[in-house]
Amino acid sequence: MEKPVRKRGRPPALDRVVGLDIAARLFWERGYEGTSTADLTKAMGINPPTLYSMFGSKEELYRQALDFSIARENSRRSEILQSHLRAYDALSLYLYDIADGDTQPDKPRGCMVSTAVLQHAEENASVARMTAALRESSMLTVKARFDRAVEEGELPAQTDTDTLARFYGAIIQGMSAQACDGACNVRLKRLIDVALTAWPGKRQTSTGNSV
Repeated sequence: MEKPVRKRGRPPALDRVVGLDIAARLFWERGYEGTSTADLTKAMGINPPTLYSMFGSKEELYRQALDFSIARENSRRSEILQSHLRAYDALSLYLYDIADGDTQPDKPRGCMVSTAVLQHAEENASVARMTAALRESSMLTVKARFDRAVEEGELPAQTDTDTLARFYGAIIQGMSAQACDGACNVRLKRLIDVALTAWPGKRQTSTGNSV
């Protein structure tokens, strides 16, 4: 008697949020070019057609994974910048929070966006433009907070808020690079302490008085 032929079952369904979380971590660890479609499907436990039907292309999955990762971090950081704290105090908390994110013990080092796709093959130029636009957007958000500080008298009227925002953006990118090289949380926060001495406006002292 012949044994019945066993039909191949359908692969288990993948929850979209779980898939984005897996993809975000892989892209964070290996970068866009260092992560293959095979890596993604293996980690998610799905086949390529399922990946394409759920997320589109690899590039589209990367965009969605970036949005997913940013949404988890930026809501808290946006609240810090948009709060009623003095600009100096908001900037301090913002930078310290980024340092904490760069050095989480259970996650890849650095920031998924700050140092993403800086060097790339020509065919991945659109991905590089995407990540550059995200970095530019973050700097514009910081600039808007500095513009408000000028209006509220916390920064001198002649402050070049664009250059000041780009200065702290360079600090943020530098922290990501150094975290990837093994810099610890304490070292990054010492770097922030030095960067904050460049603040050209009013600050809070330990007694609560502005200087």
